[in-house]
Amino acid sequence: MRRLLFSVSIPLSLIALPAPVSAQEMGVPAPCAAPADLPEALAGWRNPAPATAGNVQAKAVALPPGKAVILALLPTPKVTYPLRPEKPGGSVSFGGLASFTVAQTGTWRVALGSGAWVDVVKNGKAMTSIAHGHGPDCSGIRKMVDYSLTPGRYVLQVAANGTDSLPLLVTRLQ
Repeated sequence: MRRLLFSVSIPLSLIALPAPVSAQEMGVPAPCAAPADLPEALAGWRNPAPATAGNVQAKAVALPPGKAVILALLPTPKVTYPLRPEKPGGSVSFGGLASFTVAQTGTWRVALGSGAWVDVVKNGKAMTSIAHGHGPDCSGIRKMVDYSLTPGRYVLQVAANGTDSLPLLVTRLQ
């Protein structure tokens, strides 16, 4: 009987345990030694100005293209969106409205410091996004959404944000 136990216990002791997993392998970004270099179109991200989102389209704050803002948001139940956002968020989320003017046809990017939902609206219609992505590592830009836009005034709907403010930049890429 002892011989049987001994022969079974040796192979079990030879089973390898998994190697430790690094934070990077788990999807956790490495700490940043310095802020990331940003492409020219996102250079305005580094110097945000304060701004307050509107709660109805008529009170949407005007965003200067190419210049970042820290947008103060409102509790979602206090915002009247021109179009119902696809992901409006719950009663404890935050949102608001801003506007921007496109002078030249091209690809325009909305860069956000969070995973909030954004819609770009013109004449009561949501524009279709053409690309989605993340900002450069160590930039503070969590989400980027691109749109092909023509000249005119647009309303930016921000919805489902987890906090009452949000770094945001609207800029022309090309």
